[in-house]
Amino acid sequence: MLMDNAPSAPAPMRVPEGDASILLVDDDRPFVTRLARAFEQRGFAVRTAEGVSEGVSAIRAQAPAYAVVDMRLGAGNGLDVIEALRRARPDARVVVLTGYGNIATAVTAVKLGAIDYLAKPADADEVIAALMRDPDTKAEPPENPMSADRIRWEHIQRVYELCDRNVSETARRLSMHRRTLQRILAKRAPR
Repeated sequence: MLMDNAPSAPAPMRVPEGDASILLVDDDRPFVTRLARAFEQRGFAVRTAEGVSEGVSAIRAQAPAYAVVDMRLGAGNGLDVIEALRRARPDARVVVLTGYGNIATAVTAVKLGAIDYLAKPADADEVIAALMRDPDTKAEPPENPMSADRIRWEHIQRVYELCDRNVSETARRLSMHRRTLQRILAKRAPR
């Protein structure tokens, strides 16, 4: 009998026994629909919300065991959803997804109770792995960490947002010339 030594595709991760309720909060409808389908196929009881108020309402109705929350929502911030879930169910495990990652929001999300912070696009297996990771084990280092230029750019963006997008105030707080800051803000984010 011949044995096939070709590597097979890994089986998708499945939810552990117990409460498998999960809330997905994201204002990107196609993305949240795909993610919900993937979670349902892996045994989760999925509910979705497209904004902060809808997410908080879903938590009030029945606080889930797990949540995946987008950081930037159309009419608010995903941190508000995390905070509401933490009050309703302190043992809930939350992963934050974002297309606009920066260090300050990651730290705030973790302080509010998120167990991980993943950049979009993240597939269901990555998210489930983050949700199920033993709290005492460290996460794997990223394959492609941010460059020093990207970290600098993220810091500038953070201060700019904290200054309500006021270029003059941001330049003053960063001790840089206003025109230099305008040139940096006009460019795309470095890799």
